[in-house]
Amino acid sequence: MSVSRHDHRVRTSDGFDLSVRSLRAHGAPAHDAARVPLILIHGARAGGVASFDLPVPGGSLATDLAPFASSVHVVDLRGYGRSARPAAMAAPAEDHPPVARLHEVLRDLDAVVTHVLAQEPDATGVALLGWATGGHWAGAYAALWPERVSHLVILNSLYGASSGHEMLGPGSSMDDPEHPGQFNRAAIGAWRLSTGASMLGNWESHIPGDLDARRDPLVAQALVAEVLAADPDAGTRAPATFKHPSGALEDSFYLACGRQLWDASAIEAHTLIVRGGRDFWSRAVDVDDLVRHLHNARSVETLVLPDATHHLHLERAPFGRHELLEQVQVVLRRA
Repeated sequence: MSVSRHDHRVRTSDGFDLSVRSLRAHGAPAHDAARVPLILIHGARAGGVASFDLPVPGGSLATDLAPFASSVHVVDLRGYGRSARPAAMAAPAEDHPPVARLHEVLRDLDAVVTHVLAQEPDATGVALLGWATGGHWAGAYAALWPERVSHLVILNSLYGASSGHEMLGPGSSMDDPEHPGQFNRAAIGAWRLSTGASMLGNWESHIPGDLDARRDPLVAQALVAEVLAADPDAGTRAPATFKHPSGALEDSFYLACGRQLWDASAIEAHTLIVRGGRDFWSRAVDVDDLVRHLHNARSVETLVLPDATHHLHLERAPFGRHELLEQVQVVLRRA
């Protein structure tokens, strides 16, 4: 079996060109149910390729899922990776509010879904897999357009079930001290800069024991290299940094305050919720509330992996990646 890749652009309704990588498996075995197109949605900092298609063994969830979908599409949302940036990202961060919030991201996802369905007219819907904030965005899209999403996977994501969180929400650095309970837009601004090494800090702090035993060093190196390579201006700054929107943080802040920004009861898709017990982002209560609210979904399954981290899909197979792949395959086969 081989997997081909095609990098292209998709235009949104409000004029942004999104970078999309489409993969297709050739010679994949047939399955009981018709395969559906799958769209992978990244989270708050790294773009799609860095999150799902690193060119090293164990670094490409897109490759490993390609045999189980009619096609796989890895998207960079506006302001991320190699996609077009909002004008505010060329101005000082403090001059504008956070960009790429939920309402804007939904336009991006709709453009990609529309494109994919046009390319595969026999498909009755798409499958969405969202990681971290990407799971929040995927769920919101599936709730807004339930007729277009047949399968949904939410991986290590917030839902707004509770106001308690170790990193976000009330009392955190994102809370406006003059207006408690409001996101501190003035301090955070439209966009942020991150070093490549910063992509590894929280991840490594939640890995017990030997890092290399759990995570291939080549995966970590490829992730750092890709986030910097995707920003053409990264090398002009010392140290090298990549720019990314702040809108995901504002969304996440309010989710961590206990606000639900979308209602899972509108979702009709076959749904899988995955959470790692060592995840620093999602919470057990988010899973519980999602399950409770998904009463109109065709099916609902949960996969809780007590020893898995936020980045379980980029770790070695025995630490959650294998179970994730197996369960996603099961869900994708549901008609």
